[in-house]
Amino acid sequence: MTEAKYYVKLEDGKVKCSLCPHNCIIGPGNRGVCRVRENREGDLITLNFGRCSSLALDPIEKKPLYHFYPGSNVLSTGTYGCNFSCQFCQNWQIAQTEPQTVTITPEDLVNKAKELNSLGIAYTYSEPLVWFEFVLATAKLAREAGLKNIMVTNGFIEPEPLAELLQLIDAWNVDIKGFNQDFYRKVVRGDYQPVLRTSAAVAKSGGHIEITTLIVPELNDNIDELTTLVRWVRDNLGIDTPIHFSRYFPRYRLKLSPTPLTTMERVWEKARQYLHYVYLGNVPGIEANNTYCPFCDNLVIRRMSYNIVIEGLIGRKCSNCGEELAIVTKE
Repeated sequence: MTEAKYYVKLEDGKVKCSLCPHNCIIGPGNRGVCRVRENREGDLITLNFGRCSSLALDPIEKKPLYHFYPGSNVLSTGTYGCNFSCQFCQNWQIAQTEPQTVTITPEDLVNKAKELNSLGIAYTYSEPLVWFEFVLATAKLAREAGLKNIMVTNGFIEPEPLAELLQLIDAWNVDIKGFNQDFYRKVVRGDYQPVLRTSAAVAKSGGHIEITTLIVPELNDNIDELTTLVRWVRDNLGIDTPIHFSRYFPRYRLKLSPTPLTTMERVWEKARQYLHYVYLGNVPGIEANNTYCPFCDNLVIRRMSYNIVIEGLIGRKCSNCGEELAIVTKE
């Protein structure tokens, strides 16, 4: 058991967790919304430090990150717990339950990443922000070892702990689940404004950021609402920010039919009016998985599932027109 970093003690043995915007007030013996932070006799304890539910060497594109060392592999790890309760949770077995785990240390992960010649370590699968203390300790060691740190997250965190992570995380994929407060409250059980704040802070810090939005039919697939989201990304994160629209399939508590391909294509076409790089996830084998130069339309990276062919880049420049593109590559 490890003491949590961000909390304050209150009267009657209660504590207030200040890691995420839920700001849970937790009585003795109880846990917060995330289910992994517990009040033990007036101290807030993190229950998942060193508890690993998932570990795999993944293509970086699976995060998804299409513009951060494309074609690389990254050691990906996760714990359990989440500070959201999405009805459509794609990893509900670890995010919404307490699965079987194994014990690891930050040193274990760093050594494993080096052994596998991994680009670095990706904190993913469940919600890594509720694994904060472990991620922070591991990311420090990884940085010292010359490894990259990658965060795949819902972005629901308070500014002070976020500031610590911004110093250590090299690349982020932030899941903006919609641009509608009612949708977030009823379906996600959260608030999207802190997620926007996190995304803007990452961009301002100079960290690499990509955005993912799962398109759920009838719930967040309104084209005007999604256009507002895309415009926000352009105006606050930059026109070169990659955005991934993923196709929904029935999972967890939500049993709606899969998102129609026509909806995905319509969103893709609309978003491309505002952003240079728009991709479709869970829709394999189509043009919307490839990267094209926004200046001359040259095919830069061809993607066939996780088979990556870099055919139009010289360093970071388009091989056709010579313009430097917003793609982080090895020197």
